[in-house]
Amino acid sequence: MEMPLLLLKEKLMNFLEEDIGLGDITTDAVVPAETRTRAQIVFKEPGVVAGILEAKIFFEMLGVKVTCFVADGDEVPSRTVIVEVEGGARRILTAERTVLNILMRMSGIATATRRLVRKVQDAGFNVRVAATRKTAPGLRYFDKKAVIVGGGDPHRFRLDDAVLIKDNHITIAKGIEESIRRARSTVSFSKKIEVEAKAISQAVEAAKLGANIVMLDNMTLEEAEKTIKALEKLNLRDKVLIEISGGVNEENITQYAKLGPDIVSLGSLTHSVKAIDMSLEVLEARNKA
Repeated sequence: MEMPLLLLKEKLMNFLEEDIGLGDITTDAVVPAETRTRAQIVFKEPGVVAGILEAKIFFEMLGVKVTCFVADGDEVPSRTVIVEVEGGARRILTAERTVLNILMRMSGIATATRRLVRKVQDAGFNVRVAATRKTAPGLRYFDKKAVIVGGGDPHRFRLDDAVLIKDNHITIAKGIEESIRRARSTVSFSKKIEVEAKAISQAVEAAKLGANIVMLDNMTLEEAEKTIKALEKLNLRDKVLIEISGGVNEENITQYAKLGPDIVSLGSLTHSVKAIDMSLEVLEARNKA
């Protein structure tokens, strides 16, 4: 998954503009304009690398030479040098925090995703681990790409990807049947229809009405198990994908996966991820010859 280069460059420059305002007054005051430097970006804890392409493009837009020692998806130990840069000291220092923020967040998401995916797989379950749309505004592309790098499923990127009928839609339309009818009469046949179910009866109704995906929303383990068994008993289980969402975390994810859903999704992968600690360390500085 890659965003068109022109759009990616525009996003990255917007991030830089947000950070520097009218200029990096500290660097401009302390570092002579002719100074060149060589620096490394270092992982300060173990993790999964994500954001390498974005970091490379960012620095190259500023005329900085970039050497990458790892690729997205690589698992690295603490103190691993992932990137080396060489060029104008002012440009490198001005871009430092923006580049690190991208790398730290994306690597944190990829690391958390990889950990959960591996946990489910090691337990012997063939269940997708997915993210949600709970991303920070402006960062969705980066957050979702990091989930993919970590081995997870990005779920919907935007509201126009698929129909997801939630409780508020059902309330306003006065029922699941009417919600699905309206969606089918308006939306292209190419878009899947998912229905959020908070009770067994809703899940069964959605499956009977031909929903492609049924989301068991904020159900306890016992409720989710009863719902899946009810769908099996009515020969509806194989007609839908089942997603379990809400209340899933690292401690109980294998318990939910054991119930036999197709997908488990977690907003925490993006809305409250722990960034990977890393730093940019200057190795040498010299005046331009």
